[in-house]
Amino acid sequence: MGGVYEFENKVEKLRKKIEELKKLGKHDPTVIEEIEKKFLKKIEEFYSSLSAWDRVQIARHPNRPHAIDYIKSVFSDFVELHGDRHCGDGKAIIAGFAKFKGEPVCVIGQEKGRDTKEKIERNFGMPLPEDYRKALRVMKLADKFKRPIITLVDTPGAFPGIEAEEHGQSEAIARNLLEMAKLKVPVISVVIGEGGSGGALAISVANRLLMFENSIYSVISPEGCAAILWQSQEKVKEAAEALKLTAEELLKLGIVDEVIPEPLEGAHRDWETTFKNFEEAVERHLKELQRMSPEELVEDRYRKFRRIGAPQTI
Repeated sequence: MGGVYEFENKVEKLRKKIEELKKLGKHDPTVIEEIEKKFLKKIEEFYSSLSAWDRVQIARHPNRPHAIDYIKSVFSDFVELHGDRHCGDGKAIIAGFAKFKGEPVCVIGQEKGRDTKEKIERNFGMPLPEDYRKALRVMKLADKFKRPIITLVDTPGAFPGIEAEEHGQSEAIARNLLEMAKLKVPVISVVIGEGGSGGALAISVANRLLMFENSIYSVISPEGCAAILWQSQEKVKEAAEALKLTAEELLKLGIVDEVIPEPLEGAHRDWETTFKNFEEAVERHLKELQRMSPEELVEDRYRKFRRIGAPQTI
């Protein structure tokens, strides 16, 4: 099976050559083993030097696990809640209650959908105001019943259409930022794919912001940045570099609290390991946060965002 992107195809070509050598059976097994070791080393070198644009493509990989996959595999007893109690039920955000490692929690995730039908139903992972109001309604329930909140961020951005503006998109996002800042329960946000602009921030005002190794988190997409600054889509690679949107860069800037490692060639290659790494990181931070009082959690969240952009983090 070939890769989706150009850099994946380079790796696939090498892998196919090794498989062909194995099938021929004309070579000493020790020679094949040595070739495989060199191949693995080459892959490690290649994936350790990916460009920002390469990371963007991996973050958008069609086979990458989505929020719904984490909910099904990492959480148990999930009960989804619907409706914003205002005007509708957005489908780009899934929200409800579940158990994480046996403990009751609130789970909120942005879902893009897989096939064409699902993508249309989920609005390609671009939330409407109804989505954000639903998410906030569920978060307030979690706050009332003292349930930790775990959010899964994966969106290219909030939906920019006229319908969203008519329904109060900017107000809905701003309201979430304000209300999330005041929550008295632990809030952990994990960027599992794309973290685009205010669309991502609206569910990631958290005590701890974690990012997967090949995920991205930025104020605008590389395409949008290239269109504004250079009026050309040929500059997307330069835009990706300039935005400092990779997990590694954001960790250096103090915006992200931890980078969760992925399997060698990306989360899409090994879902089981990806889910395991997710569980370990979230559990560790959750235990730390649960030792804080409600007042300490609010103060901790406040100080986290006040530190962003301070001279010592740049």
